[in-house]
Amino acid sequence: MAPDAGRLLADLRSLATLTATERGAQRLAWTDTWAQARSWERELLAELPVTVDLDEAGNLWATLPGERPETLILGSHIDSVPDGGWLDGCLGVLAGLEVMRAIAAAGRPPLTVQLVDWADEEGARFGLSLMGSSAVAGKLDPDFVAGLRDSGGITAKDALAAHGVDVGRMPEARSRLDAAIAYLELHIEQGPVLESRDLPLAVVTGTYGAERWAVRFEGQAAHAGSTPMDLRHDALASAGRLALEVRELARRHGGVGTVGRIEAEPGIVTAVAGVATALVDQRHSDARGLAAAHAGAREASRRIAAEEGVQVAWSPLFRIHPISFSPRLVDAGAAIVAELQGQEVRLPSGPLHDAAHVADSGVPTAMLFVRSKRGLSHTREEDTDEGDLALALTALDRLARTVLDGAGATAPGGPSS
Repeated sequence: MAPDAGRLLADLRSLATLTATERGAQRLAWTDTWAQARSWERELLAELPVTVDLDEAGNLWATLPGERPETLILGSHIDSVPDGGWLDGCLGVLAGLEVMRAIAAAGRPPLTVQLVDWADEEGARFGLSLMGSSAVAGKLDPDFVAGLRDSGGITAKDALAAHGVDVGRMPEARSRLDAAIAYLELHIEQGPVLESRDLPLAVVTGTYGAERWAVRFEGQAAHAGSTPMDLRHDALASAGRLALEVRELARRHGGVGTVGRIEAEPGIVTAVAGVATALVDQRHSDARGLAAAHAGAREASRRIAAEEGVQVAWSPLFRIHPISFSPRLVDAGAAIVAELQGQEVRLPSGPLHDAAHVADSGVPTAMLFVRSKRGLSHTREEDTDEGDLALALTALDRLARTVLDGAGATAPGGPSS
């Protein structure tokens, strides 16, 4: 049985209609709209011979029993950023669901097959990306999570409790990967590389490492009219200089670097800023390149602070090292991509994905990318041609069946025994 691309597209459109406004998708994790999306997801799963449950971290699992307990996991996340696109995350969940439908229609599979909808991949509300998968990977500190607050002052502990999650028990979800022998995820590229090559598909070799920090400069607030330029201790100017340094370090060492936000106090036009906090994000596919860029940013901040007469302090927000995916599964995915589009394409992923935590836990992992129009994501303008989505579904289905067929070949009594 082959998966139905028309049904996948209909599901994607239905979810967009249910959970989007004129500004884009609004499936922010731990909100009523996100819960509504998951209720709709459960209705689709109710049509299949699967059991559905939530783990201690709020990840949603659907399990299709197989001949053996070893498990192939398909998945992604259904939560979105505010004003997000119609494909980011949910494509992987709903494409995985469609592949599971086809597998179930063919009879009992040789392996157990699971679909996972990871909780809070985006980190948009509390600033902690990959929350659900980090718990399953044993990377989550529940005390740290409990103290997080959103922009309205609500704690993560209270928000998660409203959705049935006890923050203190989140690490108990770690056992969910015990039987996994492979994890596969389909995602839009979220970048312009495939479009620039006029190709629809790529296999992902791994994810960039990331250093994400809040850098606080403390100077002296002063009147903007009466304070001479050479006597100022301007925290905002210091943060702005760091932003330019981060950009140049990325150009020098490779990878990417961004200062995505600077908050200044008192934040009025007539005052020199006494405090400014810059949010720094640096990413690289190579651990040494990432370390060099990050060390350079720290050194630059100290030099700037000395020159501007301010103090500087770094506070960690998120860190993850570069992670490579399974060479065997990447090779299999590359062969499928080449068969479908005439040539293979292998790309690293700059954006983070739950697949990184799964791979870091020791589960053989692979991802597939599908072309994004104009490379746009995290915006309502995010889009991918329907023909590309159909081809991506075929690629995911073939990669999943490669795993299942390999399991059948190595089962007791199979050809390789």
